This record gives sequence, structure tokens and C-alpha cells, in this order.
Amino acid sequence: MHNRTATDSDVRIRHHHAGFMISLIIGLVACGGSNNDSKVVGGSGNGANSEGGSVSLQIPSGGSAGNNAQSAGGSGSSPSGTLPPGFTATELGGFKLGDQISAAGAASGSGGSGGDQTSDGGSGLSSGCGTTILGVIRDFKADGTTFEGPIGDDRGVVLPMLGSDHKPVYAHSGATATIAGPTIFNEFYRDTPGVNIPFELFVFFAPNNGVTSFQSNAFFPLDGKGWGDDGMDASGNPHNFHFTTEIHTQFIYNGGETFNFTGDDDVWVFINNQLVIDLGGVHGAENASVNIDGEAAMLNLSKGSIYPFDMFYNERHTVASDFRADTDLAFVDCGTIVPEPPVK
Repeated sequence: MHNRTATDSDVRIRHHHAGFMISLIIGLVACGGSNNDSKVVGGSGNGANSEGGSVSLQIPSGGSAGNNAQSAGGSGSSPSGTLPPGFTATELGGFKLGDQISAAGAASGSGGSGGDQTSDGGSGLSSGCGTTILGVIRDFKADGTTFEGPIGDDRGVVLPMLGSDHKPVYAHSGATATIAGPTIFNEFYRDTPGVNIPFELFVFFAPNNGVTSFQSNAFFPLDGKGWGDDGMDASGNPHNFHFTTEIHTQFIYNGGETFNFTGDDDVWVFINNQLVIDLGGVHGAENASVNIDGEAAMLNLSKGSIYPFDMFYNERHTVASDFRADTDLAFVDCGTIVPEPPVK
């Protein structure tokens, strides 16, 4: 993001009802017992504990907890409040950059695997992945147009429904205020040789007064990796500033949950495939929050059922990178890598 003073201004959510406003702060919680096996950088079948090959995303409509799960390169059996080995500590929680992902959609090697995922007495945590969620981070070059280009809020970039491939759908035929057009946007979350370099990313959320939180005031997981460092922070230190991140997981709706975010630049969050947070644009840290009960009817949520949660976050401009998430959502898997063919 650019060097701009963070504000707490409300932002408009591009949802099915145009009047929904949110004040931004975001959140994530841990993996709970899953009704399906959690497939993390694993085989193409439905079983867990596999490594190599592409991963199938399954979106259940409900079910009971307690099946096995395993995360490749995850936190293993570390206690839920303990930063796993190999993770970089941040202000709250920490992260670990995993293996580069091959063109086939699998990691080129895998880290240590966790154990079976088992319930933690109803706390929403598990021994398999603890409070660690898997995502994909893709490194981009500064092109002067979309990455290190214009600055400003850019709402309405994506359609209010997630695409059938579990990716955001670009809402325009041409350029927006900060994105050069559909071609570059469609490369944000799709492996594109010569344009982006994808890696696994593991994010550890720390217990924090009844929620779990991740906060980094200097979020640079790709420093020294991918295309290399391509910008300076306000102190003149080199960093890799141009990347996109996607997270796909599921949660069980129990009632009373919230999800809060603070950060830059673009942030789009979908619950049950519907857009609930739109912080599109290249901007300083902005805030948004979602009260799940308040949106349950519009999102067609029923208590006790499991729903997909999809989050997309971008860093596109110097000189700072902020990311904070806080939530009491009970996630029921450790995150999934969605396979897709390279963009032609």
C-alpha cells in the first residue's frame, strides 16, 4: 500500500442489498473438527493424509464433526497458543512461507505433516492444524499500472457472487480505477507462468481474549522470494510488495459470530459464496466487520450447518503492508488449495 494515514471510515459492501455498511476490522479462527477430511496440498481423491497431486475443493452443506485431517507443512501438534516451529512471529500470531506450487497445482515438496485432526472439547480447535490456516500467495512484478500503479479506493471490482471455480469474478469489461483490466485481474488468483509465482502460505492465529487473531504491521511473507524484493518501506528497507493471497476454508455457523479485518490493499470476503466485505483498491489500512447473525437471512445460513468461507487479500503498492484479522468463527478445516489450470 502507499503511505497514507490509516482511517476507520466505514466502507460500503457490494452485496445483494446496497445499503449494507461495515466498519473494517477482520478476523479468522481455528480449524475445528471437520465433517469431511481436510485436503491440504494433497492427493486428488477424497481421503486425507495424502501428499502430491492436485486438491479437490468440497463444499458440504452440513454434517457431524470428528473425521481425520492432515496438513502438509502445517503446525503439527503444537498447542493452540504456541507459535509452531519455523514460523515468523508477528504482532499477533505468525506465518510461514511454504513450498512453491508447481504448474500441476501441487507443492514442489512438502513440509512436516500434522497428526489426525481431533476435537478439542468443543473449543473450535484441533490437534491436527491447531489455529493454522493454509492459503496460497502469488508473487507479481511491479508493472506500474495494477501493481505500483494508481492509488485510491476501487469498490465494485468483483461481482457479488463467487465464481463456480471459487474465484472472484471481475465485474467489468475494461479497466477500473486501479486495475488495468480483466486479463490481469484473472491472473490474481490463478497460476500464470511468467506472470506470478505461487507458494503455500501458513497463517497462525493466536488466542486473543475470546477470539483468535493475526496481526502483522509489516506483512512481507515473500521477502527474498519469487521475483525478489521490489520496493522500500518508509524506513528505506527493501521488501517484496506485490502479491495476492487467497484462503478457502469452511466454518460451522453456531450463532453470535463476527469476522473483523484491518488492512491494505484489496480485501474481498465471501461467505456461502456471497460477497460480505469489499475493500477493493490501493489504499492505507481500512477496516470492516461482519456480524454473521445480521447477515444470516440474506446469506441463507442455518445454525448447525457448515458453509464456505473464502478470502482474497492483495498487497499492490509501497510503502507499507498491514494485515489484521480477529474472529470467533469456528473453522472446520485447515484450508484448501483450489486446483485450476494455468491462464492461457
